[in-house]
Amino acid sequence: MAYPNHLAWHETMELHELVAFQTIVLRKLKMNIGKINDPELQKIYQFAIGALESNLRDLLRFYPHAAVISHGKRAEAGFYAGDILGAAKISVRTIALTETATPALREVLKQHLNTAVDWHAMIFNYMYQRGLYPAYN
Repeated sequence: MAYPNHLAWHETMELHELVAFQTIVLRKLKMNIGKINDPELQKIYQFAIGALESNLRDLLRFYPHAAVISHGKRAEAGFYAGDILGAAKISVRTIALTETATPALREVLKQHLNTAVDWHAMIFNYMYQRGLYPAYN
């Protein structure tokens, strides 16, 4: 089976999200490693920094193969919609993975998770209806 010489749309969006998130975390770790006095924690920071740098090098190799809009220019609405789609997805993931021991906090986070899922549905539907996210292709 022959594959196109570019990434699928959803891969391009996921790639962007991974690179953006890992870059932010890497910057934060590098800014704070000098403040860490515990040698074992500092080793963990060093490991994480190395892992993120390696991940980013690996992922950046795929940028030249990112899917592009066929007419050659970035659609403004699509760009901004993709940005908020990424934020909605990260919100769902982050809230879903949050551990809680306090029942009251857990209830609040369940409400937040449901809101984040609704937010994701809104932006996904917006993009899908306008052909900005060809999810079934």
